[in-house]
Amino acid sequence: MADRENNQTAYKERQQEIIRKAALEAERLPLLDSGLWFHDDVRNNFYYASYLFAAAVDETLELPIAREEAKRKAEAVLLETVLLQNRQPGTELYGHWPLGLNPVPREAGYHELPVEIMGSLMAWFCKQYSGRFSAALRIAFHTAIGHVYRSGFFRKPVTTFGHHEAKYTAAKLIFGRLFADDELLEDGRHSLELTLAHIRERGMPEYGSLPWFWHWVQAFTCAWELEEDDSIKHTLSEMLDYLWNERSQWYLQGAWAGAHSRGWPHDVPADGNVLHDYVQFGDFRLSEGMPRTEYAGFLCYAVPEQVRTAALDRRTPAEVCRQTEKVVAGAADRQAPLHSYAYITADYAAGGMWERVEEFDNEQLRWAYSLPVGAAEGVNRLYFFHPGQGYYPGDPRHQSEHMEVLYHKNTVIALFPVPAGTENTIVGVLPKGEWVKQPSALFGFAGSVYFAVYLSHAYELEERQSYLEVTSADMPGGVVVEALSTGQAAELGIKGLRQFAEAAAQHAPEFTAGDKLSVQYTSRLSGTLLQLSSGEHPQALISGSPVSFDHYTV
Repeated sequence: MADRENNQTAYKERQQEIIRKAALEAERLPLLDSGLWFHDDVRNNFYYASYLFAAAVDETLELPIAREEAKRKAEAVLLETVLLQNRQPGTELYGHWPLGLNPVPREAGYHELPVEIMGSLMAWFCKQYSGRFSAALRIAFHTAIGHVYRSGFFRKPVTTFGHHEAKYTAAKLIFGRLFADDELLEDGRHSLELTLAHIRERGMPEYGSLPWFWHWVQAFTCAWELEEDDSIKHTLSEMLDYLWNERSQWYLQGAWAGAHSRGWPHDVPADGNVLHDYVQFGDFRLSEGMPRTEYAGFLCYAVPEQVRTAALDRRTPAEVCRQTEKVVAGAADRQAPLHSYAYITADYAAGGMWERVEEFDNEQLRWAYSLPVGAAEGVNRLYFFHPGQGYYPGDPRHQSEHMEVLYHKNTVIALFPVPAGTENTIVGVLPKGEWVKQPSALFGFAGSVYFAVYLSHAYELEERQSYLEVTSADMPGGVVVEALSTGQAAELGIKGLRQFAEAAAQHAPEFTAGDKLSVQYTSRLSGTLLQLSSGEHPQALISGSPVSFDHYTV
């Protein structure tokens, strides 16, 4: 009980840190002619105004600003934001808001996305703070929430088990409860139970999907806080326990190890969207930048102690072997299972998805090494890929399908069987640190980890703002990466980057070009022979045996 109380106190302190930082940023930002701070996304005005208002009315929070003035400013932005809603029943997208607001917010077209999460968060914020609202703001909030309910945007069946439907489900529960709509509430209960049963049985189709995983967490936490029925609240607790257990599996001090089905620029190449992790786990330092505040400073569900322990205690290296499957709406047959792997130590993690998947906006991050957040200057990941649809220089996402992979503990092997006539340059991301360059290899030290990066071809190295970019042309070819923590290196008698580089240079992999591209490498850490080949029938061998997924679990 004492531990739980201590955790609750720590959660509150970290949330107040976020509230204070966001509020001071909001107070500092100049208002545009529209009376808003942001025109890129209407929700950002709502989030920052919420923080400024909450800070202004919290007498326990020390602020170097005038509270009444800050409260008035927050109320003005909240009111202007709320009044951008389509309040005309019977019109298209009734009850919705615009998303982008340029050039004139009150003339912007309405969009289906903002209300999905903002509608539920408005209901929560109104319940918590409406007693401190001005009369005009209170009326505006209540009116807007009524329009959201009558819009019925959430009255949709669950078919694909993604983040949109998760938000619909939470909204059914929230607005069903708020407006005493028993039929809607029962629909929400059914959708919740159906979703939970599906992801327990088959895994989350949106594996490592950022930032949308945090919309799952916020939507269901919001519903959990507002729910009064013990049975529904218990099922919401089961859902949140599942989500946070899923997060804990891939957690390393704010980093999300392994593969991602989606990743926005604040999630790839660096783990930047970390506020919910910070509140929940608090084992890394919060950076100055907060690229996606949303409601991390307000909503927190205290996870079971075993989930916290799994996330925080990485003293013993662990392999995570998970299975999931995509869902295609209307498809009669189940999709083939996908297999995700990670090797996580106290100092780094490595892993990815064995299968290539065509994800929305082609945002799959197939594999990566991850350092703890803040362990290195700038980007905390290392990975290579062949650019695909949507890629442009300086945005190292959007990978092509031309890659075969092998993962084994601290080692990742990737081959790039790029067809003739296709752009044949691969791109790599390295964390900043100390790097020794050789003609077809790079040996480095970042955080507290040594990296050996072997390429089949020569490369060029360019320093970007927050990472080092490697480009290597004339594919087909490949890359082998092995990582060692300082502790692992010491067990091999290695101390210092120079000694590591000298030893690694004598341990290069064997690449074979031709119709069947192949590579073999013996891991320094485990002594295991790893072999990977491409072609019509790609093959990945560990100690001479094909990779088996028999031990992968949902």
